Amino acid sequence: MAVRFDYADGKNGVGFEPFPAFLSDAETADWFQAWTGNRELDGRDFRVFGQDGSGGYAAIWLIRPGRPLAEQPGVFLGSEGETGVVARDLGDFLWLLADGFGPWEAATSYEPDWNAHPNPELAAIAEGFAPHQSRSAAAVIELAAQEFPDFDDTIMELCR
Repeated sequence: MAVRFDYADGKNGVGFEPFPAFLSDAETADWFQAWTGNRELDGRDFRVFGQDGSGGYAAIWLIRPGRPLAEQPGVFLGSEGETGVVARDLGDFLWLLADGFGPWEAATSYEPDWNAHPNPELAAIAEGFAPHQSRSAAAVIELAAQEFPDFDDTIMELCR
């Protein structure tokens, strides 16, 4: 995540800022309770690792018991209530980034004139980590939505 993202002054760039480390359990709990309005939750099923320009969070969703972090899906939980599974695992997430999409761009379609700008540096990282998973951002997003079609409903059931 050391590769810089091209924000392009918010016009055509990727609105994603990776963190140097996951949010702490306490920070995740505070955020998740505030985001859902549900003080009974602790957010332990999420490992938050970045945000978009508006403060929405990108996280790993720990939905596959006993599997490593790299095999868990990547999700987006936006500041305005947007939700979406954006990648089925770390390999797909890296290919999503390589094709010029961030988590917000993958989870929303609010900017019809926005054009992705593939990133060769991120493509090299994706190729090194998951060469067998090479696919377009559209394919990554579609596969994630197919595997986890009820994510939004699952999250909305937690909200108060």
